[in-house]
Amino acid sequence: MGDSLRQVGFERLANSSYRVTNARGGSITVGSGGEDDTDFTPVELLLAAIGTCSAIDVDIVVSRRAEPTEFSAVVRGDKVRDADEGNRMENLAVEFTIRFPEGEDGDKAREALPRAVKMSHDRLCTVSRTVELGTPVTTEVV
Repeated sequence: MGDSLRQVGFERLANSSYRVTNARGGSITVGSGGEDDTDFTPVELLLAAIGTCSAIDVDIVVSRRAEPTEFSAVVRGDKVRDADEGNRMENLAVEFTIRFPEGEDGDKAREALPRAVKMSHDRLCTVSRTVELGTPVTTEVV
């Protein structure tokens, strides 16, 4: 596997609160989404991962042509509680709002944008490709 392995670790801070750390030393706290809990929930992180994975792909392509004057997105989906098939997300969608300056470079970026979004969705974004193709997850206690 070598260079293909990706991993994070986490430790419990309190009931339903965890600090997740990556190999580079970055960390984020994740919580249950309780009333006073401002930490991201695991589902919110999934949505963020889908959106930002695609955003990075798109940004790399279009920013070579022109620096965006606006670059934002909303990622949404419906959380389904299903007694037969278990909890899951459905109707996942990423909606980008990306604008470029007027002029030749902005025109080139606008022209490249739909292709960049399609390439990210169809081939490049590891997160959304994994979700769409479905990958088994194993769990164990060591």
